[in-house]
Amino acid sequence: MKTIHDFLPISKEDLLDREWYYYDFLLITGDAYVDHPSFGTAIISRVLEDLGFRVAILAQPDWKNLDSFTALGKPRYGVLVNGGNIDSMVAHYTAARKRRHDDAYSPGRKAGLRPDRATIVYGNKIREVWGDIPLIIGGLEASLRRFAHYDYWEDKVRRSILLDAQADLLIYGMGERAVADIAKALAAGTPVREITDVKGTCFLAKDPAACHYPSLTVASYEAVCQSKKAYAEANLVEYDEHDPIRGRAVIQPHGDRYLIANPPAMPLTTAELDHVAELPYMREPHPVYDSMGGVPAIEEVRFSVTHNRGCFGACKFCSLAFHQGRMITSRSHESVIREVTALTKHPGFKGYIHDVGGPTANFRRPSCQKQRKHGLCKHRDCLAPTPCPNLDADHADYLQLLRKLRAIPGIKKIFIRSGIRFDYLMQDKNGEFFADLVKHHISGQLKVAPEHCVAHVLDAMGKPHIQAYEKFRDKYQRLNQKYGMNQFLVPYLMSSHPGATLADAIAMAQWINKTGRQPEQVQDFYPTPGTLATGMYYTGLDPRTMKPIYVPKTPHEKELQRALLQWKRPEKRRLVLEALHREGREDLIGYGPDCLLRPNRPGKPEAAQAAKSGKPGKTQGRGKAPAKSQGRGQHAPAPQRSKSAGKQTSRSPGKTQGKRRK
Repeated sequence: MKTIHDFLPISKEDLLDREWYYYDFLLITGDAYVDHPSFGTAIISRVLEDLGFRVAILAQPDWKNLDSFTALGKPRYGVLVNGGNIDSMVAHYTAARKRRHDDAYSPGRKAGLRPDRATIVYGNKIREVWGDIPLIIGGLEASLRRFAHYDYWEDKVRRSILLDAQADLLIYGMGERAVADIAKALAAGTPVREITDVKGTCFLAKDPAACHYPSLTVASYEAVCQSKKAYAEANLVEYDEHDPIRGRAVIQPHGDRYLIANPPAMPLTTAELDHVAELPYMREPHPVYDSMGGVPAIEEVRFSVTHNRGCFGACKFCSLAFHQGRMITSRSHESVIREVTALTKHPGFKGYIHDVGGPTANFRRPSCQKQRKHGLCKHRDCLAPTPCPNLDADHADYLQLLRKLRAIPGIKKIFIRSGIRFDYLMQDKNGEFFADLVKHHISGQLKVAPEHCVAHVLDAMGKPHIQAYEKFRDKYQRLNQKYGMNQFLVPYLMSSHPGATLADAIAMAQWINKTGRQPEQVQDFYPTPGTLATGMYYTGLDPRTMKPIYVPKTPHEKELQRALLQWKRPEKRRLVLEALHREGREDLIGYGPDCLLRPNRPGKPEAAQAAKSGKPGKTQGRGKAPAKSQGRGQHAPAPQRSKSAGKQTSRSPGKTQGKRRK
């Protein structure tokens, strides 16, 4: 029977109960302590424990009180810091930069238990209390901010987080290999300043010759602050070199020092991933949170299983390619079966596995055979704008895994909720998986992410053109009819992505109108650090072509674009009218089937909206100012499973961070 002592220690009392009069590593996190393999803190701490180290967890320390950082005493070898499963700024603010009122990763959803820029704050506090103790930062917050990066919340370029956190090393990506190498070196007495050859890490040096690997140098922090062209060029190099096979080290000067980002670590093998997935996690939040309302983030993943890592989808707004990488690694059938079988014995299990997925559920193999030897191609996406001729789209292994899981006693239903890449699915000439998906693995509705319908916007996003989604939708409907199912298809859509004009948003509204179903969710583009889309947002250039790209930036234009995608909502009417007048699309105001809005009723002239847009109306009247959008923007994502280095892992902004948009 599991007890509180099966969790890792979180207090001095826990240490004494174990008769630990010393411990090796302190892991500080911005999340509550949840001992589940969807949480990076749990993975990294269990990996270190498995190596024989003593690890203590300091979850959400009071950063205003230095004593909270010394409550467990000083560790022998070093301190590991992460901001939580998602970037702390994304956790705190919507895409409209409005403060969120709750936090799914904190007990009782209570907001404010971690600081803004948590990794930096925690790192600085450790320096205050313990001076030059080895300090290693990781997680998504550190991973995405490892180079000089545009920060959306300050609207400026910030230097590498490694400097601001005053850390010795930064682990990026999925960090099991790196943290194991660092821990062994520290335990062997190697000074942290000499640990400079670990793949998947960054360090600072006075001389670029300190780099151990083939390298290239990008524009300095000072240069990318001054030149958007230099920023865009550096952004593309940093993105392209994130490949464990062909990637080189990337060097970026920062003042009189050099940030050296070693090449990415190789993904875990299947056997290694099995081992990490089956470490002795409690799969629950620490019991200390029970009286505080628990930790809501566990609910999405308690009865879910991660079977893969990596994503070669390469959406330009998604952080996965720059963090977890595009190389696919999958667990063995036997390992997944053991995990699901164990879940059936959980006292709260009711027969339903909520997800057997990952960053993209239906990826279990490399995109092509060439990838295994040479890595992923530069400047070529596997799926967009059209599938690569070398794409190896085969669902046979995933199909067999799901069929084995359905046969386990006690299983009523296996759902797939973490994201199906529909364009990849449509390339599989064998229809068995699609048929099984419709018959066995959908809970009333399937959510997929076409994101937009206009070709040049989809090109900027790195998504396939809308015809791929429409073919998928039509086949999905036919299969539902064939098997007597009544399951909906819910498209995720995004407004205000770089490249999207107001006219494009109107085209999207027209496309939605023809589908006959108003979207439930619309996400405003959220510029998270490091991604190519964020590079487009900041520079007004597409880093892949260096050509100018339109960027909707003002809050009002973003509000208009979002309103157009939800034009049926009464509270959006004024904004939609303004947008239509602004673009001269009064033809969409009327009674025809293609019209978006009905004309105003008598006594409610359209002049107010026309005046707002700067165009003459039919009548004169004062009207009212357009109502503000009531949308809350993007919600803080639920856990991304299998995250690293005391790390968070997002979708970027997704179950793999909410239900990650593919």
